[in-house]
Amino acid sequence: MIGTIGDSGSKIPLSAVLHALAQDDSRERIAVSDLLAALGDRALAALLFVFAVPNVLPVPPGTSILLGAPLIFLAAQLALGRGPWLPAVIARRTMTRTDFATVVRRIGPWLARAERLLRPRAMGLALPPMEYLIGLVCLVLAVVLVLPVPLGNMLPALAISLLALGILERDGLWVLAGLAAAAVSAVVVSGVVFAMVKATVFFFTEVLR
Repeated sequence: MIGTIGDSGSKIPLSAVLHALAQDDSRERIAVSDLLAALGDRALAALLFVFAVPNVLPVPPGTSILLGAPLIFLAAQLALGRGPWLPAVIARRTMTRTDFATVVRRIGPWLARAERLLRPRAMGLALPPMEYLIGLVCLVLAVVLVLPVPLGNMLPALAISLLALGILERDGLWVLAGLAAAAVSAVVVSGVVFAMVKATVFFFTEVLR
């Protein structure tokens, strides 16, 4: 039986829960609803991390859109102080256990190192009402992540991952790191969008005239 993450986020590490799911040979496919059940009462922050962190790594085109839709729902619920819930069309999405295990192997070592550094501190930054503001920041980042903007997925995904882990372990320092990454992401993505707009305007006003 796969355990769940406890209320403190420390009884069973997130990495252990994901590894157990990946090694559960009683199932051929892993559904989003399986993750929701296994991650327990802290599933909201944990799922934010699970859906965000693959975008930090090089991924096939279109992956950010596939993973971004659940992120938008989850971030909105965090901002509103709601419990984790996903529409059936998303909750029923599955991937093969082999593919899931591959993802877990890629993120597992990084996550295990992060878990050794995470601990409850500056908890006011990781608790309501600050948690709702973090949810709003994650919502904006999730929307940016799904847009077809160059460099528009890695930095927002990194920021969401840091914020999610900070909330999961009530670590305010990681929340601050996540907010800093969000600010850097905003500057970089804004610069890219501005450059794209200028290039488009130049094309239509100078090249095509």
